[in-house]
Parts: sequence; structure tokens; C-alpha cells
Amino acid sequence: MLYLDKLLAQLAYPLGLLFLLALLALLLWLIRWRRTGAGVLCLGLAWVWLWSMPVASDALRASLESRFEYVPADALPEADAVVVLGGGINVGPPQWPYPNLGPAADRVWHGARLYHADRAPWVIVSGGSVPWRERERVEAHAMREFLVDLGVPASAVLLETDSATTRGNAVYTARLLEDKGLERVLLVTSALHMERALATFRAAGVEAWPAPTDFEVEPLPADLLRWLPDAQALADSTRALKEYLGLWVYRWRGWAE
Repeated sequence: MLYLDKLLAQLAYPLGLLFLLALLALLLWLIRWRRTGAGVLCLGLAWVWLWSMPVASDALRASLESRFEYVPADALPEADAVVVLGGGINVGPPQWPYPNLGPAADRVWHGARLYHADRAPWVIVSGGSVPWRERERVEAHAMREFLVDLGVPASAVLLETDSATTRGNAVYTARLLEDKGLERVLLVTSALHMERALATFRAAGVEAWPAPTDFEVEPLPADLLRWLPDAQALADSTRALKEYLGLWVYRWRGWAE
């Protein structure tokens, strides 16, 4: 099921949708509906161009990030535990001596900040491995290593190693919290991901308070270059569209508030 979900999601993103529209345009051209086919292809190209513009990408991401305030660690309420979601560390194959930090590694760093600010006595790291990368180490283990490097005692870190999705993060963490007798948590993830993550955790029965980090969008003037297509802007737009699509699917399935 996870494979199918990933495949369908890829086809809904800008490049995947362009691929489908290009196939449709080719089919229309073969049956001699060439003007219609050309129109379909132009539509696909325009869609990709739109989300390749930094100005459009920033606006889309800001629509998610602006829902949460970026506040200092000591300004957040105290809780029973800090829950840090995976997705920020590339653990790599078993022979690698150390994991690599990814763009969202701020998640783990912020979890350490909250612990050192005495916001909670426990840090729960939530992240397993996807089926097609089973030979890699489990991300939660790498996250714990990083937390220890940042001064968090290993004895204060709890592992959730079974999840491969945001839904899994919520369900398996909820079970761990129940087993440990913990209730209120500070939920740490990227600001772009927080809307879906928070709704999913609350739907799973977790009393979660948002502690977002990894804010990406900065106020920049809309100069000419920001209206031109850019590969990174397209990748950033795709991640934001993934969050909107994921939130819609989760709510449709009853997995998110």
C-alpha cells in the first residue's frame, strides 16, 4: 500500500503531472487532435513553470509556515516529552561510520534545545525505515546519536523505530506515550510539515503542542530573477504541494483532524 501511495503522489506532483499530460498530448496527436494535444502539453509546461518560479514557490510554502510562530525554546510550555519527527538525517548504509545531516536536521537540533531549556525530561525520536531502504540503519538510532552529540543524555532519549510515514509517527508514538504514562508533548518538525503532523498526532489521541523549526521562507523583494524558473524552487514547491495533498488524503481517511 505504501508503494502505491508513493507512486500516486509522484504522479500528482508538477513533474509527474507534466509526464501524464505529455503522454495524453502524444495520444491526442496520434489520433490527429493535434491542436488539443498542443494545448494539453502547453498546460503542463505552464503548470511546471508556475511552480518553478521562486516567487510562487515562496508564496506556497509561506501559506503553510505562516500558520505557526517561530518562538525561542524557553517560551514554549513545559511538557512530559519532546517528540522529534524523522526526515532530517540521511542514515546511509551500515558501513558508513556516521550519518549525514539533511536540510531538515534542525528538527533534532531543536529537540536538543528544548531539552536543555528544561521543557521536558524526555526526548522521543520517531523514525523507522521505508521498505525499499530496509538495508539502511533506522533513522531513530541516528537521531539519538546526534542528540547525544548535542549534550542530551542517552538515558533521556526514547526510540520509536517502526514508523515510515507521518501517520506511523503518530500511531506508534501514541502507543509509546501510553506505555510510559506520558501525556502532553511538544511536537518538533519542520514548519512546512507541522500542519499535517499536528493534525495527525491529535487525531491519534496525543495532546500535542507545536514546536516548529526549520523555517525556510524569508521576506525577499520580488526582483526579475525570482520570476524565472529555478530547479530548487520547483523542488521546494513539490514539497509544499506534498503537504497539501497529504493533509487532504489524511483527512479523507480520518487520520487527521
